[in-house]
Amino acid sequence: MQYRTLGRTGVQVSSLALGAMNFGKIGRTTQDEATALVDAALEGGINLIDTADMYSDGESEEMVGKAVAGRRDDIVLATKASMPMGDERNHRGGSRRWLVTALDNSLRRLGVDHVDLYQIHRWDPSAGDEETLSALTDLQRAGKIRYFGSSTFPAHRIVQAQWAAREHHLSRYVTEQPSYSILQRGIETHVLPVTEEYGLGVLVWSPLASGWLSGAIREGQEIATSRSTFMPQRFDTAVPVNRARLDAVEQLAKVADEAGLTLIQLALGFVTAHPAVTSALIGPRTLDHLHSQLAAADTVLSADVLDAIDAIVAPGTDLAAHEKYDTPPALLDPSLRRR
Repeated sequence: MQYRTLGRTGVQVSSLALGAMNFGKIGRTTQDEATALVDAALEGGINLIDTADMYSDGESEEMVGKAVAGRRDDIVLATKASMPMGDERNHRGGSRRWLVTALDNSLRRLGVDHVDLYQIHRWDPSAGDEETLSALTDLQRAGKIRYFGSSTFPAHRIVQAQWAAREHHLSRYVTEQPSYSILQRGIETHVLPVTEEYGLGVLVWSPLASGWLSGAIREGQEIATSRSTFMPQRFDTAVPVNRARLDAVEQLAKVADEAGLTLIQLALGFVTAHPAVTSALIGPRTLDHLHSQLAAADTVLSADVLDAIDAIVAPGTDLAAHEKYDTPPALLDPSLRRR
């Protein structure tokens, strides 16, 4: 396992991190299975575990908390807030009112007195940067969080938040958590240059592109990924964007074979090769999944292999731009641009 400094914090984290989104009902994972995954991840050298309050309505945090009990100090523990937690309209977002409550709820579920990294899961356009940053700064000063970061923020919002922290003399986001894979390279255009400029740590999610790069989706075979059951539109190869993804996967599989690598090793080796990336979040549901991904922990891709990948999916290109989750709200809601 490789270890890297998380931004400018001085904290050393593994180049592969364990994402716990599949813990609980989302991944149909039991507590025993979740604990076994944490045990194996730690044994494999992973020291960063990432979850969120909304994963399985809090069940993921509860499972993580039980799995890490007794070894909390050996783990860099991260969670997230701001996504809806129920139907109540104020149980979401980046307001002080909600974040103070959300963090207390997360600490209770995790069974800890602090988290190392607290992340705003999505930018909340209804909450000003000063509102959110001042709440996070106070929670940091209270000792409930060590650092805080953003997740899936557009580049201009990352810059704006850095400016607001300086302008109002508040603590700043020290990490960003964007989606990044060989098939989704859009963040190379704006987000990664900005994170490098500000010295942010980068924890990338979906490095296997929701299973497209796991080896389970190939031409002429039945799709064998759990996500196809609850997001079937993402895997319907009659849809042009999915056809393009499948064509790219077939070409990438050949590159991997010629390099003596699995497709998973190629995919994870690619994202961790970028100098702006600190860790790639893997989200296994089973021990077999985890071991196949841990096999990529020390993968270093040659320049020839990286060039071959660039020839298949050009730098800065998203094959499914609509799945980025960072589209400005006014482009999604006509009322915001026509009121």
